[in-house]
This record gives sequence, C-alpha cells and structure tokens, in this order.
Amino acid sequence: MTNDFIIWIIGGLIGTCIVLVYYVLSTLTAEVPDENREYLDPLPKGLRLVWPLVKILEYHVSSHISAEKLEKTSAKLSFCGVSYLMNAEQFYAVRVTSVGVMVGLVWLMQAMLDAYSSTYLLLALVFGFYYPDIWLSDARKRRYKEVQRAMPMFLDFITMAVEAGLNLTGALNQVVQKGPPGQLRQEFFMVVRDLRSGLPRAEALRRMETRLAMPEISSFVGTVIQAEKMGASLGNALRSQSEQRRTERFQRAEKQAMEAPVKLIAPLMMFIFPVTFIVIGFPIVMKFLSSGAF
Repeated sequence: MTNDFIIWIIGGLIGTCIVLVYYVLSTLTAEVPDENREYLDPLPKGLRLVWPLVKILEYHVSSHISAEKLEKTSAKLSFCGVSYLMNAEQFYAVRVTSVGVMVGLVWLMQAMLDAYSSTYLLLALVFGFYYPDIWLSDARKRRYKEVQRAMPMFLDFITMAVEAGLNLTGALNQVVQKGPPGQLRQEFFMVVRDLRSGLPRAEALRRMETRLAMPEISSFVGTVIQAEKMGASLGNALRSQSEQRRTERFQRAEKQAMEAPVKLIAPLMMFIFPVTFIVIGFPIVMKFLSSGAF
C-alpha cells in the first residue's frame, strides 16, 4: 500500500511538472510577436525545427545584449551573407539553443549507456557554443565560391546590356530581373535598391565591395568608377574584366587539379596501401604456414 501511494505521488509530481512546463512555454510563446519572413531567406531544415525556441530566446534573452555586440554580430552576418536569414539577436538565440541541444544530446546518450562523464558534457557545451561560428565560416566560404563562379557570367550580362545602349544602372536592372538566382544577384539587387534610394553610383558600388570584401569585386568596382571618371568606354572595361575573371576561374581549376594528387597521398598511405598489402600478403603468409616454413 505504501509503495502504491509513493508511485501515485511521484506520478502526480511528474504530471504537475509537465503541466507547469507546458504553461510556461505557452505563456512565453504567446508574448512573442509573429515574424514575417516573406522577404527573408528560407530557414534550413535543422534550424526550422528549433526556430520557435529561437524566437522565444530572442524576445526574452537577446534583448539584454549590448548594442555594440549586436552591431558587430550584424556586420559579421552581413559579411557571411546570412543577414537575410537571421538578425544579430536571433544569432545569439541560436547559439544558446545550440548549447542546450548539444548538452541535451550528450546527456541523453550518457543516460542510455548508463555512463556519466562531466568531461563530455563540458566538450558538448564548448562545441555547441562555437558551432554557430563554424557554420558562419562555412557559409562565408560557400558564398565566396559561388560569387567567384557567377562573376564572369554576370559581367557578360552587364557588358552586353551596356553595349546594347543601356547605362550601367539600366544594365544592373536587367541583371537583377533576368540573371540566375544566387548571392551575386542578391548583391546587385541591393546595389539597385541603394541607387533607387538616391545614393550615388560610386557609393552604392563601394557598399557592395565592403559587404563582399573580395578582390574580384574590388577590381570590378574600381574599374567601373575609374572608367566613369576618365570618360573611357565602359563596355570595353567590363569586357576586359569578364575575360580576366574567366581566366582566373580556369587558373583556379588547373590549380585544384594539380593539387589533387598531393592531397590523395595521405588517404593512400593510411587506408588504401595497408589494405592492398593485406590482400596481397595474406595468401602468401597462409601458403608459408601451410607448408611448414614457420
């Protein structure tokens, strides 16, 4: 009778805790304003699962972060090309969520294995804290490569539009309307938007140069501004830029092809050669053993 009573008490406490957690989460969620993501980038699948928790943390926790840190983080997000995916407050909320998810997964695995270790929990905490920065670094590298690949094609579009009689602003409008979707098209759209807001053309291009911070973009912006100042033919200058970018793309491909054999040495030595020696040597060793040589 006593054991049944204790079980009922424990069950009641667990049920009460569940009800309280549900009530708290419902209350916190109700206070969070709705988010309009119509003009924002779609969320990745993994981030979409925890986004409601991210919104709660953004509203209730990230508001206490200093403006200086938020400004630096916002600049970092813009530099990595994810400013249309999340803002600085949401990035800090993602970091907190990452820490909680990593620690929770490691604790769950330890509970399933019945082997608890504070070292692994500490490692999970550190990894969860720095994982958003690793993700941003990967996003930056992907953006850099995508812009490098798309740059010659977009320069060809702009060159054809300029040689057809349009000015640079009209050529950029054509690129934004008919160019393939991607990071570079989004950057040119931001240039067009700055031009429509009244910024000088040189200032709008300099802003794109600052956002991307790439030698190819700096060369393009410098060529356009210099050609306008000197009164040179913009079409010839852009065509020269397009040919130079295409040549650089072929040179990068040749460099990667030449580096491939060197990069294959380590996998060959560590994985392929040992297995090959085992496959070749095993029959020989077995033959010697069967003949009584050893």
